[in-house]
Amino acid sequence: MIYLDNSATTRTLPLAAQRVLTAMTEDYYNPAAAYSPAVAAERAVNNARMTFASSLGVTAEEILFTSGGTESNNMAIFGTLSAIRGRGRIIAGASEHPSVYEPFRRLERQYDVQFACVDGEGKVSLEGLERLLSPNTLFVSIMQVNNEVGAINDIPSISRLIHMKAPNALFHVDGVQGYLKIPFSGRDFDFYSISGHKFHGPKGVGVLYVRRGVRFSGGQLGGGQEKGLRSGTTNVPGILGMEVAALEYIKNAEAYRQRMLACKQRLYEGLLRLPDVILNGPPVEAGAPHILNMAFLGVGGEVLLHALEEKGIYVSTGSACSAHKKGKNRILNAMGVTGERQEGAIRFSLSPENTIQEMDETAEAIGSILPMLRRFRRR
Repeated sequence: MIYLDNSATTRTLPLAAQRVLTAMTEDYYNPAAAYSPAVAAERAVNNARMTFASSLGVTAEEILFTSGGTESNNMAIFGTLSAIRGRGRIIAGASEHPSVYEPFRRLERQYDVQFACVDGEGKVSLEGLERLLSPNTLFVSIMQVNNEVGAINDIPSISRLIHMKAPNALFHVDGVQGYLKIPFSGRDFDFYSISGHKFHGPKGVGVLYVRRGVRFSGGQLGGGQEKGLRSGTTNVPGILGMEVAALEYIKNAEAYRQRMLACKQRLYEGLLRLPDVILNGPPVEAGAPHILNMAFLGVGGEVLLHALEEKGIYVSTGSACSAHKKGKNRILNAMGVTGERQEGAIRFSLSPENTIQEMDETAEAIGSILPMLRRFRRR
């Protein structure tokens, strides 16, 4: 089996899974309780909070634990706008993940919602964004790494542009595909979203960084956990498992990046030897090290996906959150990728567990499948 859909989810690290099991069966106490085992659980959660704060270069008080990337993104958007109570402009990138794009669409009756255009590589256009920014802009949300083509947005430049053109706006970065995979600083934005299962942690747990001092009302109400900003019983097993995965990644971050980039380059070179295969997105070395999107002209992407599945190779045609939606790919449309290039698009997303041999086997398998699929389609 060759698994190349790591942008959808990653295999949980055995060490992280073991930490989850221990927290569920031995250290299972509710950290809101007052007796000593519960206090120890609270201490462990706070240590995890410091781990994530350190990885972002921020303080532990600015870290909130959530159920994952979707909640973190939603909370950043709605928690900010409900606190500001203004009726100005809000801006998102045209290629944002559904957990940002759909909330913005829902807010169109209340706010002046604008979507910043992206270039042919999938990056937000700085010139386009600059034209949209104005003094009445309240909130801007831009993803760090595009989840479908691996384009890396220039977050520091975007941040400077916002401060210059819309000094009162708050800036949210969806870091779900960027966290730990590309170097960055946590000082360039007001909010940053993380999802544990994208870096070999468990599903159902994530992080939202909220810069101290910003106007923010948080998310769900209840028992007042997470400083009253995100109520709900603390997910101790998920948080501690996520911390273990993050620590392992942090320890090996540069080696992991180089390993994934080498695999990405090898796969790209192997696929480019095949006829009528085109890259969607930025040049290999300019994109995120773990995402490669290729168009196989004359073949439906979903047909190729299932043909590879029969050989034990798992890929995707785009975001897992949109996998069951029929119709055109919104992200590729925004990039100007249409027609056969869009219909034949396949996303390969890697992890440090992938190997060069797997890349060669994948390219070879596609090379053997393509002629038959193309002949079948022409009929």
